[in-house]
Amino acid sequence: MHIVMTDGIPYAWLEQLQEVHAHVFDGDYLPLEKLEKKEGLLCLLAVENDTLIGFKLGYPHPDDVFYSWLGGVHETKRGLGIASELMKQQHAHIKTLGFQKVRTYGRNAFKAMLIANLKHGFDIVSTFVDEKGRHKIILEKPL
Repeated sequence: MHIVMTDGIPYAWLEQLQEVHAHVFDGDYLPLEKLEKKEGLLCLLAVENDTLIGFKLGYPHPDDVFYSWLGGVHETKRGLGIASELMKQQHAHIKTLGFQKVRTYGRNAFKAMLIANLKHGFDIVSTFVDEKGRHKIILEKPL
């Protein structure tokens, strides 16, 4: 496995990214228009034998914090440390860009990701209910 990092939309990997996203997030596809609206989009893609098996997407937040937006690993590849490696590489890279803090949102429905974030030094700083009525947990980590 290796990590592919791209600034902006990873057009060459878009179809596979959509497939893994739909697999991770209950069949929901990630609209291209949504990706296009994210200024400063940074994409890390875990690739094995030319097949995308995991991803980590993020972008700068207006308050000078890097927002780690979406991520996931195909269920057939979970438990192998792929999410952790994506997170480590994302944090190392954004630190070189001058970011001092990274933020992410989690949900109780994705407990494995909450646990991974906590293991990697994130702290729970707040919660809120989104426009879809889902309870979200705000986590932050100094870099």
